[in-house]
Parts: sequence; structure tokens; C-alpha cells
Amino acid sequence: MFSNLPQSALDAMDWSWEDYRVFYDNLEERALNTETLEKWMQDWSALEKLIYEVLSRMEVNTALDTADEKAEKQYFSFLEEIYPHAETASQKAKEKYLESGLPLENFSIQLRNMKAEASLYREENLPLLSEEKKLGNAYDKVIGAQSIQWEGEEITLQKLAPVYQDEDRAKREKAWKLEMGRWQVDRGEINTIWKDFMDLRGKIAKNAGMDNYRTYRFSEMLRLDYGPQDCLDFDAAIEEVVVPAASKIYEKRKERLGLDQLRPWDLNIDTTGLPPLRPYQEEWEFKAKATAIFNKVDPELGKYFEIMQEENLLDLTNRKGKAPGAFCVDYLTAKRPFIFMNAVGLHDDVQTLLHEVGHGFHVFESIHLPYRQQLAYGAEIAEVASMGMELLASPYLAKEQGGFYTEAEAARARIEHLEGSLLFWPYMAVVDAFQHWVYENHEAATDPAKCDAEWASLWDRYMKGIDYAGFEEMKMTGWHRKLHIFQVPFYYVDYGLAQLGAVQIWANAIGDQAGAVKSYRNALSLGATRSLPELFAVAGAKFAFDADTLGKATKLMADTIEELEAVS
Repeated sequence: MFSNLPQSALDAMDWSWEDYRVFYDNLEERALNTETLEKWMQDWSALEKLIYEVLSRMEVNTALDTADEKAEKQYFSFLEEIYPHAETASQKAKEKYLESGLPLENFSIQLRNMKAEASLYREENLPLLSEEKKLGNAYDKVIGAQSIQWEGEEITLQKLAPVYQDEDRAKREKAWKLEMGRWQVDRGEINTIWKDFMDLRGKIAKNAGMDNYRTYRFSEMLRLDYGPQDCLDFDAAIEEVVVPAASKIYEKRKERLGLDQLRPWDLNIDTTGLPPLRPYQEEWEFKAKATAIFNKVDPELGKYFEIMQEENLLDLTNRKGKAPGAFCVDYLTAKRPFIFMNAVGLHDDVQTLLHEVGHGFHVFESIHLPYRQQLAYGAEIAEVASMGMELLASPYLAKEQGGFYTEAEAARARIEHLEGSLLFWPYMAVVDAFQHWVYENHEAATDPAKCDAEWASLWDRYMKGIDYAGFEEMKMTGWHRKLHIFQVPFYYVDYGLAQLGAVQIWANAIGDQAGAVKSYRNALSLGATRSLPELFAVAGAKFAFDADTLGKATKLMADTIEELEAVS
């Protein structure tokens, strides 16, 4: 690669566009032929790995502390002064390669993707895309600033999570009302951000010559192996196969709790009457037990997690000012992942860590591929990496395996996970169907009140069994609380499709754990060099949208829940 390019993105955090431009100019000036192709591609990849690691680190810095004005200023400066120029220069490099017609080994999928990206590119969209990222940051700032007074202390909303596992129903109800009330305070500001998003996205799609933003976004996400109708078919399959199974789970919960109606604050309380699972007290314990679990799944994967700890690539615990949610980013120059989450001492933290570390394993397994484009794998296979790890690790949650729980507690944890996974599919369908409606009805969806009504309608269709009587405002504004809708539109069906793939991998592991893990790792090692159906096949799964495949997965999960209930 370029001999004078920094080996660490940390050395380029203060770079101006001029610092990057000289390298792009060099690529533009150099001859491109069979003799120079490999070196030219390596240089281009190294440059863009550097740029996007710098961007990723800036995004992480703003998430770690949403009140850090210096980090925000640096990030915005990059978006305004570097990002548009980098995208333009990258487009020129892309066009130069495409015009050369030169073949590269193991690059056919990348060639397909690059052609799609080139056709989508519009220079007039670059400042709009920067503005879109800024709006995402504005949403983070609103959510990151949310707190309430609870028992004489100011706490973040995330820290109410343990309260929803308290046996005192009145206490749970009080906490839920306080949390929802805090969201209602921000309703107007979030609606304003939404209108700005819709305005921007309408312009972006129009500039690209697209009939609507959905068409633009599917192309931008390189969803070239499936389309909107496949997603709608999947949502319909969920309604047919999973909603009845989910309704049974809600009904069972209501009966075990001895309730006439299941309310929103009744969804996390353990129905066994036993104390809530508290897997760890201190962060070091959290990490140590997770390490033991990953070593049980595969010793090489365990080593990867140890590297992440040694190199401070984890920021796990919740605190005020931290952005919501959890994510894993890839630092491509450093050849490392970074994991961000908001742990508060619950079993959900364990599942989140298993999930995000699965993404991290994807980085470790695929980073050997030489070109940046080969590392740009889609969210669908990325989520197979994460959701697959949740299930592959599930047999090792017990203390005798090095994990967190007694055998009975581990069974409870697995039941919680499997029930949550089944209940996720209908919720995913609400989020997905909502976004299809939004961008098929752009003008109507710019009105937040109409979004409220559509969300409520979809909720009633898919989420059967939860009584929101008297709290309709909280129900209809549920879309405010799903950051993907604001920041990464259409990135949600990916989770549903990936979960179906992950359950199939888990089914294979029940019969042959070592073989299933080997197939899983092989799929991750391919990065983006195969189509989605091919990647799923290597992992041991079918890339599917149909009720039959979904029904088999649903039955396995429901049957396993019954088996585990005998242990718990």
C-alpha cells in the first residue's frame, strides 16, 4: 500500500481534506493495467480503510459522550469538509476501475456492487448525506439526555430495566409511566427531527432519479439478492406462523402471573416467581465469564475476545450522556472491532454482549481479505454472525461451563432468550412494515400524526396479547423509540432474516456442534465475496422468506422451550 500512509487512524484524526487528496490524486494519475492493477487496488483499499476508520472513531467518540462538544465539532467538521470530497474522489476511483474492465480474483460480487453504487452516485447528494448523519447525531443527543428521578436519584432510562423485573407490579407500573412520560416530553423535538429526515430523504431519492426513498435505500444497501416484495412476504409469513406462537407465550405469561390483562410493564417479570437473573456484579466478572463461554464455543474465538479486552476495544456499561443502544464497528486499518453497549447488570446484557461479539468475530475472521470492498458484507450475514453466536453460546451459560448461572438459572436464561427471539419476529414485522408504508406514502408519512396511526394499526395486527388501554399515546409513538427507523432505515428486516439463518445453524449444532461452528466461521471468513444465498449455504442455512422454513424454526424454538421448562 502507499508507503507514506499512516499505519494508524489515530494519526489521521486531525487531517484535512488536503492530506487525503494527494493520495486520491495519485490514484487518478497512475496508469491502470494488468501489471499495475493489484498494487493500485491495494493502495485504494488502504486509503479508504483509513478514511472510514477515522469516521468510525469519530462516530464512536460522539456516542461515548453525547455532551462532548469537542468530539461533536470534530465529527461535524469531517462530515462537512472531508466526507463529501472523499465520496467524490472514491467515485472517480470506482469509475476508473470499472472503465478498465480488468478482472480481479474473487471480486465478482464486488464488481456487481460497485456498478450498483456507481449508478446511484450523485454529487448533489453528498451534502444531504452529511446532513442526514448530523440528524442521526441530533436524535442521539435527545435520547442521550433523557433521565428521570427515581427513588431520590437521577438515572438514565436504561437503568430502569431492573425495575421491570421487580415482583412489585405497582412499582413496575410507576417506572413504566415515568419512562413513557419522559419520552412524551421529547415528542415534539423527535417529530421535528423526523420531518427533517423525511425532507432530506425525499430529496436524496429524487436527486438519484428514484421513484421513492425505499427504492434508493435498497440500492444503497446493495440488497441485490432480494427486494421489497420478499420483505413483505416475510412479514406475511411471520403473521401466519409466528404471531400465533407469540400469542401463546403472552397468554401463558398472563396466566402464570394471575392477571386479567397483560400490561406493558408485565413483560419482563419472571413468571416462575424466582428472583430476577443477575449474572454479574462487576464489569471484570462480566468479561471473565464471557471469555470462558467463548472459549467453550471455540478456543480461537475465545482468543479474539481476549484481544478485545487487552486492547481496550470494549465500552460496555451504561452511564449518563452515553448514546443509547449497542453496536460493533470495524476499525479496518487497525484490523480490529470495537464494541459499544449499555450494560446495567441484567441477563439481557449477556445476550447483547454475545450478539455484538459475534459481529466482532466477523471482523477477525474476514479481515484477511485484501480489498475494502470485500469487507463490505451486508447486514443480513452480519446479523447471522451475531445472532448465531447468541445461540451457539447458549449451552455454555451455566457455571459448570464457566458461565454465569446454575443449571436451572441457565435454563431460565435460555427460555427467556428463545421466547424473546420468537416475540422479536412480530415486532420486527411491525418495524419493517411501518418503514415500507412510510416510504411508499412519503407525503403522508411526513406528518408524525399519520405515522402514529399507522404504527398503532400495525402494532394491533402483529403484537397480539398486550393491553395498552388508557395508554394509546404511548403505544402509537413506539416508533420514536426505535432508533433504526431514524438512523438506519430498512436496517431491521435484516435481523429477522438473520435470526432465521441463526436458528438453522443452531439446529445443526444440536447434532454436531463442532461442525456447525466450523461452517459458521467459514461463512464469516468469506466476507462479502459471495452472494447472500451462498453465504447462508456455507453457514449451513437457507436464505428464506417462506412460512415453511420459518415454521420449522418456530417449532424447534417452541419445543426447546418446553424441554427447558422441565429443568428451570
